[in-house]
Amino acid sequence: MKKVHIIGIVVIAIALAVIVSTISNSSTYAPFRTAIENEGSTFHIVGKLNKDKEFIYNPEVNANLFGFYLVDNEGLEKKVLFNGSKPQDFERSEQIVVIGKMSGDEFHASQILMKCPSKYNGNQQDQLNAVSDESETES
Repeated sequence: MKKVHIIGIVVIAIALAVIVSTISNSSTYAPFRTAIENEGSTFHIVGKLNKDKEFIYNPEVNANLFGFYLVDNEGLEKKVLFNGSKPQDFERSEQIVVIGKMSGDEFHASQILMKCPSKYNGNQQDQLNAVSDESETES
């Protein structure tokens, strides 16, 4: 075999290894129902924080345990446990994505992604525009 053929085979083998590892590490967006049916598989769950229920966070006892209740887009609520500290401004988030696996009746998250409210709302901008228009007409 020529060196070119050997190098080509090695490059193809590396490319296949990268593709297989990428596919095996990927997870999909799903509701809690799907995660329950496929316990042990990794999923992205999109939902909203249930602010009516208490958070599980006591840094004096265990600073690396944070829990809360999440309602997914289908309305199913589950307890989520995260091995890490509570994210800053967690209560203010509009939408939460948890990445992890179901274990029994709890979802064990390895990551938490949050969509926080924007500092700039349309109503505030309209109010600012109205105030600036008034000041211009008075001059």
